[in-house]
Amino acid sequence: MKILIACEYSGRVRDAFLRGGHDAMSCDLLPTEMPGPHYQGDIRDVIDDGWDMMIAHPPCTMLASSGARWMAGRPEAIEEALAFVRLLLAAPILKIALENPIGIISTRLRKPDQIIQPWQFGHGETKATCLWLHDLPKLRPTNIVEVREPKVHYMSPGPDRWKNRSRTYTGVAQAMAEQWGGTR
Repeated sequence: MKILIACEYSGRVRDAFLRGGHDAMSCDLLPTEMPGPHYQGDIRDVIDDGWDMMIAHPPCTMLASSGARWMAGRPEAIEEALAFVRLLLAAPILKIALENPIGIISTRLRKPDQIIQPWQFGHGETKATCLWLHDLPKLRPTNIVEVREPKVHYMSPGPDRWKNRSRTYTGVAQAMAEQWGGTR
């Protein structure tokens, strides 16, 4: 399958699909952290290139409940973020998964199809992540971890905190590739 990983600079989801034998490319305004097929630029430049599947990770600053302080008094930024989510969800791609933390997508557009946690996929951490799915099944947990802590919530402040909080967990990326990569 030809798979677009939208708004991903880490390469984690892209690389999981590449290991599964798929033609996968990440796209982000930032350069990729891992060598591999990556388009550095606006997703709108490549969204119409005949993809079979897209997994999208739109920036959550104006979308996540945890960023409510950034949203205060900025209705135009919120509307711009929601318009971008609508664009991704309406892409001319058969299979779409959109990932984001709990936030205003759920109240302004629609409820997520599924909420997952890293501890369901081999990581001893909590971080509720919503999935909005089109023509894809819900992810099945692969490795339940009993000891859980909110590491992402308590990360130290710093210039790269946002990047460190936004990387997809490798266990989640692998589950996406294994479970969705087999869907035709």
